[in-house]
Amino acid sequence: MSSRTPLEIFHAEAPDVAKAFEDLIGAIVASKGLDQKTKQLVYIAIKASNGDVSAVNAHVPMAKELGATKEEVVDAILMTLTVSGIRGVVSCLPEAVKHFDD
Repeated sequence: MSSRTPLEIFHAEAPDVAKAFEDLIGAIVASKGLDQKTKQLVYIAIKASNGDVSAVNAHVPMAKELGATKEEVVDAILMTLTVSGIRGVVSCLPEAVKHFDD
């Protein structure tokens, strides 16, 4: 079994596509409509709506570093309830709040 991460495998197997994907992310990050903290909160909500605990765990520290509070992260995840149901809340909320318990 490989010890490489999924992104490392992506870069090794499809370097041109991986580069294009990174460029797309860079363009989104550089867009001016929302501040970076808000973008992270939106991303957390979207990933939570899909029940993607790994992505939420990766992005909560980024949001926190940008000044997001525990209450803002909790609200972002709770916003998914009426659209995607309880799955994202029960899977992602416990993990997200752990980042504020230290």
